[in-house]
Amino acid sequence: MKYRTEKDFLGEVNIPENAYYGIQTARAKENFTISKQPIHKQLIIGLATVKRAAAHANMKADYLDIKTADVIMQACDQIIDGGLHDQFITDMIQGGAGTSMHMNINEVLSNRASELLGFDKGTYSEVHPNDHVNFGQSTNDVVPTAGKIATIRLAKKLITELKNLHRAYLDKANTYLETVKMGRTHLQDAVPISIGQEFGAFAEALQRDIRRIESSLEELTFINMGATAVGTGLNASEVFKKSVIQNLRKLTGINFKTAPNLIDSTRNLDPFLWLSSALKTLAVNLSKTANDLRLMSSGPSTGLNEINLPQVQAGSSIMPGKVNPVIPEVINQIAFEVIGNDVSITKAVEAGQLELNVFEPIVFVNLFEGLDLLKRGVSAFRTKAIEGITVNKEKCVSYVERSNGVVTALSPHIGYEKSAALAKEAMSTGKTIRELVIKEGLLTDEEIKVILDIRNMTKPGIVGQSYFKKGRKHEKSKY
Repeated sequence: MKYRTEKDFLGEVNIPENAYYGIQTARAKENFTISKQPIHKQLIIGLATVKRAAAHANMKADYLDIKTADVIMQACDQIIDGGLHDQFITDMIQGGAGTSMHMNINEVLSNRASELLGFDKGTYSEVHPNDHVNFGQSTNDVVPTAGKIATIRLAKKLITELKNLHRAYLDKANTYLETVKMGRTHLQDAVPISIGQEFGAFAEALQRDIRRIESSLEELTFINMGATAVGTGLNASEVFKKSVIQNLRKLTGINFKTAPNLIDSTRNLDPFLWLSSALKTLAVNLSKTANDLRLMSSGPSTGLNEINLPQVQAGSSIMPGKVNPVIPEVINQIAFEVIGNDVSITKAVEAGQLELNVFEPIVFVNLFEGLDLLKRGVSAFRTKAIEGITVNKEKCVSYVERSNGVVTALSPHIGYEKSAALAKEAMSTGKTIRELVIKEGLLTDEEIKVILDIRNMTKPGIVGQSYFKKGRKHEKSKY
């Protein structure tokens, strides 16, 4: 391999001759071999998008000539379209508030732009990483803005998958709305509920999660471009600040706005934390749903066996024929990871000092991982679990018929004490509640038909008319 020599105020470094990155990137590569995670693809595109918007803004403000701005923007377009991504070699976990990844994009753009002008890589006389590509900018406004672009795009992909899952829940809710099963509280028999009502509850919780995420994204549309180092805007003109926002809107289709207080926006990362909190809540709800489905499908011979999850793979290396609920299990594990990520993001957002929070890299690592895991996990949950669920209707009905929980429907008609006595007798004799009511002549045949209809028990108002109100004269209360 051939090398070129580059130097900075710290000394000289040999750089591969064909590399588009330069000395600062090479030093960062040597210093930060930590996670061995490359810069996320969406963050690379976000950085290139910010640099393209900045080059155009600097040209409009007469800080870059047209020829220089054009080749910088051409190089940016190449990266936005997926080119040169192998030239981004810094680790995602790095000190310096993202300066290393920022200089990585500056050097790649500088060398590619110089090459487009006919100069060798490493020349820097025509297009300099700092003097031209980074004019009027700082790591402290470029990196958070690029991070917001990446975060919003990843979150929108997740929202698409969540809406698909929401529709799948509603399809199951409609399909099994009349399929009654035994509801349980404390893992004990409670009162009847329909499978459809349970899936409707899954859908409602997910809809709230979608709204939370969408709400948190609005805060991420406020950016601090033009703030430069600490939010005072040193070295950035007003023309640049207005133009760069307009350019970013056109390039991304996102309604970016200048933050009302650039000093605040430079030092505080709470908008990322708000999204992280919404993702944590989503993860908790998804995990709760996965737990419910694992219980409902348990067995099949010795568990609840109310539903059947799709059989996607063999479940054991020792027990032939065993099939496990692996897709809900992976949702649980994704949730554990997202919850842990939120703790890391919380600590990073809290730990900033004075004019800058230097911990953006670890915020991005954890946030991007959570968004990616949830997107892929939700897609698998829908296609490999939810959409293929079937219900063992006879098993569900048999549980209800055998359960003493239906005695609750009798309480308004024969009283709590008598209902409790019936439940106790049913437990000791093995007779059903229906059999005991008929035996003791507590209700008429018509009343039994209505009150002990398990479908009626899932529909409020049908069986709740009190026996004790029959014939009672209602007098106007003096109160």
